[in-house]
Amino acid sequence: MVRKPGYLDTEEVLELPAPYHRRLTEWQRRHFPELDHLVARWSEHYRHEPFRLIAKLGPLKSASIEVGKLAGRPKFSRAADMDDEMLVQSAKIIKAQCSTELGSIQQHRGSLNKAQDPKQQFDVLRVMAEEFRHAYQMMFVLASDDWSKVGQDIAAETMDQLLGMETGQHVLDAFNLYFDSFVDNCTFTAVIDRVGKYQLEMQTVFSYAPMARSMGPMLAEEAFHMASGVNALRKWAHAAARGEGNVSIASLQKHVNKWVPRGLEMFGDERGGKSAVEFGFKDMLNGVAQRQYYDELKVEVVDTLNWEILRAREPRIAREEAPAIADEILRSGGAKHGVRPEDLIALPSEKFYRRRGVYEFQKFDVRGRAMAELGEYLAHLRAVLPDAYVSGPDFKTYIGNLKAKSEGGEVHEAGLPFYG
Repeated sequence: MVRKPGYLDTEEVLELPAPYHRRLTEWQRRHFPELDHLVARWSEHYRHEPFRLIAKLGPLKSASIEVGKLAGRPKFSRAADMDDEMLVQSAKIIKAQCSTELGSIQQHRGSLNKAQDPKQQFDVLRVMAEEFRHAYQMMFVLASDDWSKVGQDIAAETMDQLLGMETGQHVLDAFNLYFDSFVDNCTFTAVIDRVGKYQLEMQTVFSYAPMARSMGPMLAEEAFHMASGVNALRKWAHAAARGEGNVSIASLQKHVNKWVPRGLEMFGDERGGKSAVEFGFKDMLNGVAQRQYYDELKVEVVDTLNWEILRAREPRIAREEAPAIADEILRSGGAKHGVRPEDLIALPSEKFYRRRGVYEFQKFDVRGRAMAELGEYLAHLRAVLPDAYVSGPDFKTYIGNLKAKSEGGEVHEAGLPFYG
């Protein structure tokens, strides 16, 4: 692909080579046929620029590598200029990102017809469309350059592999879970898409320029994904607090409990991430990013939902007052403004239900208290996670791995985190 001088400072809109473009659109017709409906009715719902299946490359924040062992050197504009280890690792990151986008579309579609609100359903269709564009974007990064330095046609191999994957076969664990309800759909965008935001923000420094240039346009779309999820949860929480609607606070809490552990694990082991920083692929270690993400979940998701609950009971409560009031209720175990602890949403402990990292397969309850007895722990999980989920394959796999781990056996690896 020939680029004009100074392209690093410009915005570009591009398409994949025709064979790749055709294969992705064929995948879309099989797995996301609703896209045509979305495009036809887009202007009825959004003033935003209509959806187009294109790659968008924005300007670089810096033409120089910003972090790591090569800081200060020009960013790599060609994959072949990276050493073999950097090339292979960057390709793995791009492949993982592409897999998440395609996997998420398959997950969302499974519960799309369970939406009770047409606008919420249409918003999820938009999320799916933009995730499809993100997959297209990542495939463009691979297909528009020469990666044969390591003796592989990475773009062709990646497309062959990813386009044949179904739910349960994707690279990352969180994208192998089936959505049991439309509450899953919206909790996922509020919690897991927020991890995506962190990944994209960290990778705006990526030492391979085409990847770095992809992050800005994707981030702009990721903001809508998170907002669509939080807004749906807010609506349900407010209605439930008024004794209305058909999504209970208990159901919302169970879905938050289900997805927060998976979100934390998408950062990788808390002690890792050094090589990605050294290579200039991201600007934060796993543990630092994970902690910021966890703190953000408290503010942007939990505090927001609790404000909706509190103001439904007492409209005079101001937004800035709500977190302290909710925290006091949860901490004391008493009621205030007619609201009890069980009427609020609590952020599960970072130790809870983990299968990777520092707390992998340790028996902590949802509040972070250690539990000695396996039977008691499993009973607790069944009580605090969604009923449909604990009857499904992922929970069964977790129990098998937990028992194997406690007996010194091998754990079945279902997927990989974003960062090692």
